[in-house]
Amino acid sequence: MTNFFFDLTRNDPNSFFLIAGPCVIEDLDSSLAIARHLKQVTSDLGIPYIFKASYDKANRTSIQSFRGPGPEHGLKILEQVKTELNIPVISDIHLPDQAENAAQVLDVIQIPAFLCRQTDLILAACKTGKPVNIKKGQFLAPADCKNIVEKAKTTGNNDIAITERGTCFGYNNLVVDFRSIQILRESGMPVIFDATHSVQLPGGSGNASAGERQFVPPLAKAAVVCGAHGIFMETHPDPDTALCDGPNSIPLDQMKTLLTHLVNIRKAAGHAL
Repeated sequence: MTNFFFDLTRNDPNSFFLIAGPCVIEDLDSSLAIARHLKQVTSDLGIPYIFKASYDKANRTSIQSFRGPGPEHGLKILEQVKTELNIPVISDIHLPDQAENAAQVLDVIQIPAFLCRQTDLILAACKTGKPVNIKKGQFLAPADCKNIVEKAKTTGNNDIAITERGTCFGYNNLVVDFRSIQILRESGMPVIFDATHSVQLPGGSGNASAGERQFVPPLAKAAVVCGAHGIFMETHPDPDTALCDGPNSIPLDQMKTLLTHLVNIRKAAGHAL
C-alpha cells in the first residue's frame, strides 16, 4: 500500500523517520535555527525529517498559557521554514474549517490527541488529500484506534499515521505500554512514538504541564526496538525558557547524540521487526 509515511523509509526498512521541532512557534528566527540544526543532524544520520511546530496550541492548561502566533502569522512562518530549508512541515489543526487553509502550507496535518475522536475534524483533514498524523488520545486503549483509522479511510485518503503518546495513569501522570506499538501496527498504518509528550505530567505544575525529560531517551530507545516507524520529539535550544512544554523537551544540542543511539539500536534490532 502506498503511504506517505511508509515511503519515507522505503529505501531502508531498518530506518525510522523523525518529526521534531519546538512545541510552539515562538518566532521566525528560532524556528529557522532549530529546523536548520535538525536538518543537518538528520541528513548526517540518514534520517528522513519533518519539521514540527504548532502555530496555535488550543489545548492549554491555563488561559495564561502561551498559544503561539496564531494561524495567519504561524502558517507564514512555517511556509518560510519549508521554502528556505526545503523540508516538509507539520502542525496541528483544531477545527474542521481550519483544514483547507492549513493544507495550503502544511505537508502533513496533525490531529491533537484530545481531538482524536472528533469525526468532522478527522474527515476534514483527510479530505484535503494531505497526509494526516492522528495522535492517540491519552484516554484510549490502542485497539480502539482501529475505529479512528476506519473513519479516516472512508475519505479515500490512505496517508494516515497513528501516534502513541502515553496513557492516563492516575493524576497528572502518563504511562507507556509498549504493547501498544505492536497493537497499533496491526491497523496496517505507520506507527509513530511521541517520546516527549509521553513523559509529560499534564497539569503537573498547577497552571501548566510539567514533565520528566530524563525519561525521553530510554522510552525512545524502547520504541525503535518495538518497531515504531517514526519518532516524534520536541526540542528547544534552552528548554527551561521555552514558552511551551519545556520540561519535557530535549535540549537541541543533545539531539544528535540521542538520534545516533536510536539509529544504532534500530539497525541492531532490524532483523526482528
